[in-house]
Amino acid sequence: MIRPAYHATVKRTERRLLAIHDQIAAIEEQLRLTREELIIHQHLDDDARRDATVGGPIEREDARITGADVARFQAVTHRLERQLARLREKRARLLSRLD
Repeated sequence: MIRPAYHATVKRTERRLLAIHDQIAAIEEQLRLTREELIIHQHLDDDARRDATVGGPIEREDARITGADVARFQAVTHRLERQLARLREKRARLLSRLD
């Protein structure tokens, strides 16, 4: 016979696992989109830097702006990767409780 306290703990753990799974899926999608946008900004930055070497102050300002965009998207990517890693660790801990 299953004890009621054990049954409640398992149900709570399962609900938490489902919620974490949904969070992981959402962050993975955000990460995919952010990486794709980062690639676009890296290409724009590369073009802007080339233009800045032969252009004037406006081209150099564009290069600074696109460089900042790349840095911002890299920071967002790293933040999402850290969140994803933490959620995966949490999921693993919860799964080990079910065994």
